[in-house]
Amino acid sequence: MSDLCKISFPGTDYPPINLQLHQNLSEHLTIQNSPVLFGCRTGICGTCLVEVIGKIPPPQPDEQEMLDTLAPNNCNARLACQIDITGNLEIRVLRQ
Repeated sequence: MSDLCKISFPGTDYPPINLQLHQNLSEHLTIQNSPVLFGCRTGICGTCLVEVIGKIPPPQPDEQEMLDTLAPNNCNARLACQIDITGNLEIRVLRQ
């Protein structure tokens, strides 16, 4: 069971969900099970901007460019559709 990662949403009424390692959040999060909203799911619209607490790989250059625009002073900001799940995560939606 060590390949399951707990994804939690502190400050919300949404219960944590468990996902396999290296799954894409945008394929598993819905309006029923998380506060995260998705638009394009390709990293260009910024709808899924979140703050992530947990160890994940750094953003790719295209995602980093969006983050520099949307959340320039937040080193924990990520686009949920681009996150590679590599461990337990806490996710907070960043309102734009």
